[in-house]
Amino acid sequence: MDGLFLFPEFEDQKMAKNFIQAGNVLDYTNATGSDIASGAVVKLGATEDATLAVALVDIANGASGAVQIAGVFEVPKVSAAVFKQGESLIWDVSVGKFDDNQATPATGDVSGSVIAAADGANTETTCKALFTGRPGAIA
Repeated sequence: MDGLFLFPEFEDQKMAKNFIQAGNVLDYTNATGSDIASGAVVKLGATEDATLAVALVDIANGASGAVQIAGVFEVPKVSAAVFKQGESLIWDVSVGKFDDNQATPATGDVSGSVIAAADGANTETTCKALFTGRPGAIA
């Protein structure tokens, strides 16, 4: 905890001996076979459910780096997707973009981990998405 606090208001409070870090940023080891760019969406988990995160730094294949599992980010969107603020979004792994919840998830897509932080309109290629830190279902 060497003086770096995500929550400075707690700096003077005693922490449990087993406290490691605040949980919205995690260390992630990239085993995807490709480098991950800062700002890219990352899927944590690979079986029945997964949590989506955003890479905070470039992460080379085989290296470790920070990913954030909670917060609002501007991310890629399927241009034809239309949704309202608060609706759940689907991470389409085949195109690396978010789709509306009316789409049929394909194998590997993640549903229920991210919600729209603002309305998404036809032809837009990015959207504001709230990463909840909660696992979503993998199709």
